[in-house]
Amino acid sequence: MGFNCGIVGLPNVGKSTLFNALTATQAAEAANFPFCTIAPNIGRVAVPDERLDRIAALEKPAKVTPTQLEFVDIAGLVRGASRGEGLGNKFLANIREVDAILHVLRCFADANVTHVEGGIDPVRDAETVETELMLADLDSLEKRIPALTKRARGGDKEAKAELDLAERLAKALGQGTPARAVEVPEAEKKTFRMMQLLTAKPVLYVCNVEEASAAEGNALSSRAEAWATAQGADAVVISARIESEVAELTDAAERAAFLADLGLAETGLARVIRAGYRLLGLITFFTAGPKEVRAWTVHKGATAAEAAGTIHTDFARGFIAAETIAYADFIACGGEAGAKQAGRMRQEGRDYVVQDGDVILFRFNV
Repeated sequence: MGFNCGIVGLPNVGKSTLFNALTATQAAEAANFPFCTIAPNIGRVAVPDERLDRIAALEKPAKVTPTQLEFVDIAGLVRGASRGEGLGNKFLANIREVDAILHVLRCFADANVTHVEGGIDPVRDAETVETELMLADLDSLEKRIPALTKRARGGDKEAKAELDLAERLAKALGQGTPARAVEVPEAEKKTFRMMQLLTAKPVLYVCNVEEASAAEGNALSSRAEAWATAQGADAVVISARIESEVAELTDAAERAAFLADLGLAETGLARVIRAGYRLLGLITFFTAGPKEVRAWTVHKGATAAEAAGTIHTDFARGFIAAETIAYADFIACGGEAGAKQAGRMRQEGRDYVVQDGDVILFRFNV
């Protein structure tokens, strides 16, 4: 399991260039005019994880399988999208289908690349997209409220509870507050999720800068980062153009040297992945054996039984135990045999909460 993340933003901010770099393909046409991406392009990319490489170096398996992330390149939004302007309806429908939003902000000046608003201002651009999403959510709730009101008056308790939540959310949106910023009690969270509000989705802001600013950012990205922080969101500085160049380098040493020359210790992809994991509360566990060493992704707080189910439903259904080794112990002891001999392998039950980096062997019987 990975996560499904939609790359959004105004036209010509670098969405498709970033998508092409992240997926190391040219599946999305990057062109200097609005709406060059019409149908959403979907790409899956392996998650780089040095822990997987170190486990594999000890186990020497026949196959090494990283976990994957899915990125969706969505058509550019313009002001008025909530009313159907541009490709507004398609844009909003595509966002509704993703788990999180990767919002690309243009933080570079280039006279050869037009901007639909006539000038470079990442904060204005962020507010434009956020406003359109809030207006779409408000419209959705206002259409829902009359039917809920009728049912509530008829004595439907579930409708009354949903109506109360919908009215609170509509009021917040009307005041310029996105749904994700509204405090929702645990008892209402299932109803909240079922409303599928666009502004309920977690957001990561990606500040796309010119090549010279890839390491330190620039004044525009600093403004955008400060704005994101004020919204309670994370931001990552990246140069989509550099990422495109890095994606073309297949030799690891050559890639490392190229990044070092630019003052970068790692690719932007690695930073986006870590920020994305924080965004959705994801962790990684590993399975290791002579046939395969593999990374798996679950949500933080997942139980051993839930983790087993990500591998196969039979593992969860017939769960007996999770033989678990912490990653640090696995490496320090030279692998599974050494960890078992040193007493570092634990027998955990189905309710054990999986920790990031755990190496697990599931015992089951169906």
